[in-house]
Amino acid sequence: MLVNVSYNNKEITRKVDEQVGKPFTLKERWALNGIGSPKLIITETSVDLRNLLILDNNRNTCNVELRPKGIIVRFRSLLETFALVIPYYKLSLYKGEASVYSIYRDHHFIKVESDTKAVQKFFKKIIACKADNAPIYIEDL
Repeated sequence: MLVNVSYNNKEITRKVDEQVGKPFTLKERWALNGIGSPKLIITETSVDLRNLLILDNNRNTCNVELRPKGIIVRFRSLLETFALVIPYYKLSLYKGEASVYSIYRDHHFIKVESDTKAVQKFFKKIIACKADNAPIYIEDL
């Protein structure tokens, strides 16, 4: 779900909270050693996201926020802030080239550079959270 979150709209906030859960409490954030990523440099995106990003001449960057049931990828275009809301069951993460992570949800995707240890550590945290929220299969019992 790609939404404009520049303005305080209760309906959009409700939809986002319904998909990925309410934000973590301060105690939970402390226990997780933070829930936000460092600044991520976007290298490639899907067509609809690219159409938003080419509207200005700024460097294309984003950040990722962990939520209890998913992640939110936020980026800016012109003076607007957009969010790509991805529940864990629709999230696909790939590490393609040496320093590029790909984040997929349905037909949307964002590829970001992972040139620092902090970025790689954060993506490991996302993978761990996704594994914790995976459904329990009968074979696991």
